[in-house]
Amino acid sequence: MNSEKENKNRKYDLQDRLLDFSVRIINVVEALPNTRAGNHIAGQLIRCGTSPAPNYGEARSAESRKDFIHKIKIVLKELRETDVWPNIIQRRKLFSKSNNKLHALIVECNELISIFVTSVKTARKNKGSKK
Repeated sequence: MNSEKENKNRKYDLQDRLLDFSVRIINVVEALPNTRAGNHIAGQLIRCGTSPAPNYGEARSAESRKDFIHKIKIVLKELRETDVWPNIIQRRKLFSKSNNKLHALIVECNELISIFVTSVKTARKNKGSKK
């Protein structure tokens, strides 16, 4: 019975991780300065940084393996775009909070990118097998 609960929890760990990532993105956006550059970056970052969670939700309900791969690649594309903005913020020193929080966000984004790269490779490899 305990292993069934663990499997159920594991199933949603990635979704929870993406939701937490979205919240962290929102926190960074809220801390950016109200300047032309800050507002531009905030707009870009809020769009790409909060989209992986709902896109992953769509992928989990994919109609086929091909559809799943397509949706996971969208998650990956958004994460790769997201990865650029915190680096710009860091280089320009636009973030008013601890630089460690921004660094941790960059690390998390890179870890999520790695997870989804692997997911795409695995899905492609298993393409021929039945679900």
